[in-house]
Amino acid sequence: MAKIHPTAIVEDGATLGEDVEIGPYAHIGRYVRLGNGTTVGHGAIVDGHTTIGERCQIFPYACVGMKTQDLKYKEGSTSYVEIGDRTVIREFATVHLGTADGEKTTIGSDCLFMCYCHAAHGVILGNHVICSNSVQLAGDVHLQDWVIVGGCSASHQFCTVGRHSMVGGMCKIRQDVPPYMLSDMDSGSMKVFGPNVVGLTRRGFSKDVIQALKEAYRFLYRDGLNRTQALERVENDIEQFDEIKELVAFYRNSTRGVC
Repeated sequence: MAKIHPTAIVEDGATLGEDVEIGPYAHIGRYVRLGNGTTVGHGAIVDGHTTIGERCQIFPYACVGMKTQDLKYKEGSTSYVEIGDRTVIREFATVHLGTADGEKTTIGSDCLFMCYCHAAHGVILGNHVICSNSVQLAGDVHLQDWVIVGGCSASHQFCTVGRHSMVGGMCKIRQDVPPYMLSDMDSGSMKVFGPNVVGLTRRGFSKDVIQALKEAYRFLYRDGLNRTQALERVENDIEQFDEIKELVAFYRNSTRGVC
């Protein structure tokens, strides 16, 4: 049985799983689906066509599934928010619906979306993503699995941040951020400073893979080669672990350019 505070509003049509808890003055919209064991704190709003997985935590005053701020939105369109299992949405964070009919804003499983963070229309967060306080994600930004973004950073629309990368605090993300790397601001621009060695070690990547990523970084950023030359060296002079192949493909497939 769901545990619903007497002051909470749960509209007819909402689907609540087992052991769901709804706190004081929270509001659950008619199209919302909450998975087993999910909690919604006091004053939080979950609305729209929103599906939240099991054992998630929506903290007080978070707003999930609200209408997009995109001026292209047309009244009557049906768009969605989907959140996986065990994800935490902290206080005053906002996750907005998509813009066009059928568009989804997606947050994966085991994510932490800290206080005052914002996910605009069409944003995609993979699994195990951490956004520190006040991270602001414009429309159609994609943070791949295991990404960490430092506090008060903001991303231009359509940017992609690659897997297992870490972005420093107060960064201005205007281009794609390569996987497995550390990036931060330097003299007003985003720069790549090398592989995310600590994060990769903690997640069990081998020393050989980490060394190969260090060599790839040297070709791409330190040896004075242009991008084409550097990628050719990475492909020909480094053992082709899956991570190296992924890194090369990321550069080749980027439409915004890679910082």
